[in-house]
Amino acid sequence: MLAANTGALILAAGKGTRMCSPRPKALHTLLGEPMLRHVLKALIPLFGESVWTVIGHEAGMVRQAFADHAMRFVEQAEQLGTGHALTIAWPDLRAAGIERLLVINGDTPLVTSRLVEAFLRDAEGTDLTFATLTVKDPGSFGRVIRQGGKAIAVIEARDYDPALHGPEPHEINAGLYMLRLPAIVPLLPRLTRDNKNGEYYLTDLVALATEAGLMVNGLDCGHDPGLLGVNTPEELAGSEEILRRAIVHEHLAAGVIMHGSDCIRIGPNVVIEPGAELSGPCEIFGASRIAAGASVASHCCIRDSVVATRAVIHNFCHLEGAAIGPDCLIGPFARLRPGTVLEEQARAGNFVEMKKTRLGRSAKANHLTYLGDADVGAGTNVGAGTITCNYDGRHKHRTVIGADAFIGSNTALVAPVRIGDNAVVGAGSTVTKNVPGGHLSVTRTQQKNLPWNKK
Repeated sequence: MLAANTGALILAAGKGTRMCSPRPKALHTLLGEPMLRHVLKALIPLFGESVWTVIGHEAGMVRQAFADHAMRFVEQAEQLGTGHALTIAWPDLRAAGIERLLVINGDTPLVTSRLVEAFLRDAEGTDLTFATLTVKDPGSFGRVIRQGGKAIAVIEARDYDPALHGPEPHEINAGLYMLRLPAIVPLLPRLTRDNKNGEYYLTDLVALATEAGLMVNGLDCGHDPGLLGVNTPEELAGSEEILRRAIVHEHLAAGVIMHGSDCIRIGPNVVIEPGAELSGPCEIFGASRIAAGASVASHCCIRDSVVATRAVIHNFCHLEGAAIGPDCLIGPFARLRPGTVLEEQARAGNFVEMKKTRLGRSAKANHLTYLGDADVGAGTNVGAGTITCNYDGRHKHRTVIGADAFIGSNTALVAPVRIGDNAVVGAGSTVTKNVPGGHLSVTRTQQKNLPWNKK
């Protein structure tokens, strides 16, 4: 953890027009996580609670997306540029006693804690340090102007004029800064909107600091992909692929078995134990955990779920917020929704959907079944075509099935209802009343065979 007077400011107020989306740019995702969350993951281990995020466009949407975080937001109601964002944040930073401030764009999702830590070391003893990258096509990024090898200014792309500034360089501003605030804050009133975008640029502080005789350092970071910004859908896709490859390589090196690794997508917060086996294409996102010995077949999507040892997830399954116990068999074509729990050796087979349901030890629902808001006891068999009718049009109700019960095919269990231990429900029944343990319940009407005159 850094000194108490050191903080970080994330600039995430922009609309991101070139993303061609109504969503704030910082909420566009890589491997299931918003760009902003990737940046936070890099900063929080270093700065702890001393991280502020400037939001503006669709600020409410950003707040909602991070409702699970104790975030320090600064709202930039009118987006007048990055320099204006720092000015808006200054009262909060001053109140917290921040003197050294890392400023980073919220659209740099590949940044890592190690990269930031190295940058902070290189920035020691300066008043303003900013990172630069060398690229083939500078595109929409600010151009770095050097004189005698020393960085003296950053000119934004729309304002760059070769007649005034010389041949266009390939060194660009990477959007990562370290500012010594006692020296830099007095320069903020000198920022102007005299540019083609009509904004207050944070990059103008480079020239202002140089003119004021402050210690300025343009830190050349070469081609480091960790500093790549995202401004377009194409850049988003490129950054996501870089991150995907890095995460897959990390799991392979740790001992995870992967087939078709080029088609496997794993989120940055996923935990996979060595010895687990994955087949691509598949996606595992959120806070998922896959235990050693578990197997996930191709065309599966898993989010915020736990898969215990020796469990097998067959092809084309969708798991979200589910907990799968040891030696369970899932699918193919199963959908397990939030609140689903399968205990050891339970089975949820092909075209089975479950939601807020516990399937006890060795219980089975092998075919074409919907179990919602239900508790199924150990050893119970749920026949094909069974549904729990859990919604009465206004409220949800629970179905409780005891241990070692047998539910015949094509049965409708109208909740709230309880089926006792060792009870049997005949196929084709619609059960609206409790069935005592050890009893047989049949609700079918008497079969009638009538003559049929086929014309």
